[in-house]
Amino acid sequence: MKKVIVIGAGPAGLTAAYELLNKSKEYEVTVLEESNTFGGISRTVNYKGNRMDMGGHRFFSKVPEVNAWWEKMLPTQGAMPFDDVELNRTSTVKDGGPDPEKENRVMLRRNRLSRIYFNQKFFDYPVSLKFETIKNMGFFTTIVVGFSYLRSIFFKRKEKSLEDFYINRFGKKLYSMFFENYTENLWGVHPREISPEWGAQRVKGLSITAVLKDMFGKMFHKKNRKVETSLIEEFAYPKFGPGQLWEITASEIEKMGGTIIQNARVVGLKKQNEVIDSVTYEKDGKKITISGDYVLSSMPVKDLVEGLNQVPQNVLKIASGLQYRDYMTVGVLVSKLALKNETKIKTIGNIVPDNWVYVHDKTVKMGRFQIYNNWSPYMVKEIQNQVWIGLEYFCNEGDGMWSLADEDFAKLGISEMVKIGMIASESDALDSHVERVKKAYPAYFGTYDKIDEVRTYLDKIPNLFCIGRNGQHRYNNIDHSMCTSFEAVKNILSGSTSKENIWNVNTEKEYHEEKKEEKTA
Repeated sequence: MKKVIVIGAGPAGLTAAYELLNKSKEYEVTVLEESNTFGGISRTVNYKGNRMDMGGHRFFSKVPEVNAWWEKMLPTQGAMPFDDVELNRTSTVKDGGPDPEKENRVMLRRNRLSRIYFNQKFFDYPVSLKFETIKNMGFFTTIVVGFSYLRSIFFKRKEKSLEDFYINRFGKKLYSMFFENYTENLWGVHPREISPEWGAQRVKGLSITAVLKDMFGKMFHKKNRKVETSLIEEFAYPKFGPGQLWEITASEIEKMGGTIIQNARVVGLKKQNEVIDSVTYEKDGKKITISGDYVLSSMPVKDLVEGLNQVPQNVLKIASGLQYRDYMTVGVLVSKLALKNETKIKTIGNIVPDNWVYVHDKTVKMGRFQIYNNWSPYMVKEIQNQVWIGLEYFCNEGDGMWSLADEDFAKLGISEMVKIGMIASESDALDSHVERVKKAYPAYFGTYDKIDEVRTYLDKIPNLFCIGRNGQHRYNNIDHSMCTSFEAVKNILSGSTSKENIWNVNTEKEYHEEKKEEKTA
């Protein structure tokens, strides 16, 4: 049997391991996971019966293979979850699907709402042009926004940076209000220092024009042939958060004979005649080396290259210069929120109905907050009486914020909740729990502009396949990460050593091809 080593038990790694074992009996698969959890950044943390989604993950994809995969692991609900029943709300159900009140292995269907919190007022995300928006911005500001956008139509900037990307699509005024400060908070550098490729991948097709098309389409009951991810209104979500999917996947891998070793940090990969023949990992203070015929790596590119032997200096220098953004999140259990629900959406306790909210406030360090009650009623132990909030902060491993004691970081978050009007008093916070996530976001600055040199070098190693967000140093969604694994497995099964199809997942090239298809359809 051929031996396959999969590095990382996140979405990409677990998908690859499952697919190989499911499609062939000729492979012995071993997964090496640095932590003691499954799902990577898509894991779910259970704290005293209250669950935290690390980063917030909507399950939505335009790829049929991905949707079928999710359906196999977690079948779509056949009945309404608790809160929908209680509030007489509607969502998609599938005939014969599991009842979430009786079964756990079920994928819920949830209504999407994300908004921007700016000047202690809520704005739609993406920004919509309606009376409420004009009222919140003020008439004069709205006029300035309009003229600013018109200018961006007639005087396009050459897109050398993310700043150029946003201004071309929204105008300079909206950019300064809703993108500039938040983006700098997210990445720790100004948008003019970030590659526009990040925008092309994360907000494909999104602009004021796209927002207007979507708005008028709804007014006249027209359905767009293609739906932008940022405009979706309903999404799938595991009953107990995203980590549930990957825990189930890990269990299925082991049932098929796969081996998963946790708390195993990969520290070296040895090349012999330009082919990787062994991987060394550290566990319980001991270094263990295993041999393999194929390696699928979802570990950070920086760490992968630094762990390889005989790497050219120029490649090593570029890889070592790749940047990442880490983040910290504190779950805060509160008795009540001070934020008023002024929407028509009914919720348990009449809390604001958002899944997550982008905080655009220069007076606080908070970047975003999640309301876990709205992701799934089963994420909160006492949903009728309490609200479970996740406050997200972007930072760098080892900096001042990262180094704060958990108690001090929780105090910071709770004080900022009071400052921006989320809760009336710090005494409304009943409990809290802190989590740190390393290398959550691969950055599009540093030596990123030279990453193709690293890719070219790695692609020449015939039995190495780079998959997933960190494996490709690309800001992929879950479905993108899974698709890189689908492609890698196809190559292994067919004997192909090409990596082109893997790297083409979620690329700017793919984006432009989609736009071309729309114009010619």
